[in-house]
Amino acid sequence: MSTETTKGTLYGVGLGPGDPELVTVKAARLIGSADVVAYHSAKHGRSIARGIAEPYLREGQLEEHLVYPVTTETTEHPGGYVGAMEDFYAAAAERIAAHLDAGRDVALLAEGDPLFYSSYMHMHTRLTERFDAVIVPGVTSVSAASAATGTPLVQGDDVLTILPGTLPVAELERRLADTDAAVVLKLGRSYSRVREALESTGRLDEAYYVERASTDRQRVSPARDVGEAAGDSGADVKVPYFSLAMVPGRSRSTASNGSVVVVGLGPGDSDWMTPQSRRELAAATDLIGYGPYLDRVGARAGQHHHPSDNTDEPARAQLACKLAQEGRTVAVVSSGDPGVFAMATAVLEEAKQWPGVEVRVIPAMTAAQAVASRVGAPLGHDYAVISLSDRLKPWDVIAERLTAAAKADLALAIYNPASATRTWQVGAMRELLLEYRDPSTPVVVARAVSGAQPGPGERVTVVRLADLDPAQVDMRTMLIIGSSQTQWYAGSAAGDSTEDRVFTPRHYPG
Repeated sequence: MSTETTKGTLYGVGLGPGDPELVTVKAARLIGSADVVAYHSAKHGRSIARGIAEPYLREGQLEEHLVYPVTTETTEHPGGYVGAMEDFYAAAAERIAAHLDAGRDVALLAEGDPLFYSSYMHMHTRLTERFDAVIVPGVTSVSAASAATGTPLVQGDDVLTILPGTLPVAELERRLADTDAAVVLKLGRSYSRVREALESTGRLDEAYYVERASTDRQRVSPARDVGEAAGDSGADVKVPYFSLAMVPGRSRSTASNGSVVVVGLGPGDSDWMTPQSRRELAAATDLIGYGPYLDRVGARAGQHHHPSDNTDEPARAQLACKLAQEGRTVAVVSSGDPGVFAMATAVLEEAKQWPGVEVRVIPAMTAAQAVASRVGAPLGHDYAVISLSDRLKPWDVIAERLTAAAKADLALAIYNPASATRTWQVGAMRELLLEYRDPSTPVVVARAVSGAQPGPGERVTVVRLADLDPAQVDMRTMLIIGSSQTQWYAGSAAGDSTEDRVFTPRHYPG
């Protein structure tokens, strides 16, 4: 009878991007049944791979902890970093080979997929000439990042390029400029170079930064917002190794007559613009809008800007539909949200006369939300949004609606309160509301609120309704008028100063 021991099998087990629930059924089964579970870690000893696999380990399993001798630090090894790692992989392979020779099956764990930028491959090439190996694929960080952003990575005929961030800037630039969609891995200390390449190829505003995708420490943000200050100064930006930059594909609408997208820019500052708005603006061939709004977007190579006066809404809508029918991808920009006293309605109304022209509306933060945030939560309960402009509707209708809202005890967000040619409406509104509101009702008077931090020209004050001065209100001003329940008090701020805080409780008496 032969006493020869049957050799064990090496299993390269992909664990997915980090969430233990993204481990495949097959991977979980093999982890639990293996005689030996092997995994890597840095010198600190904390293995990410083992942490992901822990729910599937069983009691009594042998574990082989393979500790890298060096990661990013310097080494005194005579062969330098390469020599130190070569010796490590050779020794680690022999440790695993000893188990396989003894007939024990070994599950060698790998984050993501074993054959996708993984350390498993160093073991695979050293062991598969002597032992059988089975690869268990895993969900990659690329798929996890796409899911984290909720954004299609590629569509239709888009070409996807996967790049290591350790490439030279020039090579990154060449490849980014020559592809529809890209994912840049291995960021770590390379992010400054990656950001530079994205900027120089005009793709930074399209890109996402995704950190530790699928884990409870996941972070997603526009790539431009990561390391912006350091990037401007030329300093290196260090981010976690388990992070990536993702540039979605540039597929255009398949509508034969082109398309129109109405994009909200938010109240002003780019920090308050949504990633979706950035993507739509980047994909457009033509941008249409009020001149100062287009200036906020900035010019991009190959795009055509069509600025106009702020009163030319019908002409803008008509031009957008005409260009779309010619096959162009058109973005019509609006400040704030395009569906709130802005361009969405004008474009949709015009589009009825242009069969086949697709119109989409991309929402954004409204001016009311921005102003409310400056003082707290004055719109915390039911409220009405009313424009005081009588250019498109008669004052009698405005007065009727103000009266109805006042009778219903709704807080009010007042858009377009005054302009150079409309100077009396604020006073008329104040007198009308005083018939139903206490004179001490708080009124937020906010001018030029446009960003996460107060900018030039911003002024936010709170006054009594009876003291509202029309002379302090212009077209760049918005008003929020409280209900009978709205509270106003002085809250603590930085230093010794105080600031007004206003909120409307979510509960209502009775």
